[in-house]
Amino acid sequence: MTPPTVLLILPDRDEAEELAAELLEAGWGPCHVHRDMLAGEDDAEDVDWVVELTTAPDGLPASAHRAVLDELAGEHDGFTGD
Repeated sequence: MTPPTVLLILPDRDEAEELAAELLEAGWGPCHVHRDMLAGEDDAEDVDWVVELTTAPDGLPASAHRAVLDELAGEHDGFTGD
């Protein structure tokens, strides 16, 4: 079974927060932004910013729109994860 949540993983905090606000306004949820330090990295500057999406505006799980979210993440030099 595919998990409902999709994580948009972006390199820039400001972009992640702006994108989360836009997605929330468009009806996605919950749009929480988390800091994620890469495993094994000691440099506090080497972090990713994760936007958590569980529900799409149409009420379906965010994962039902994975292709759209993959493209959106790519537009912000990021990628998606589960």
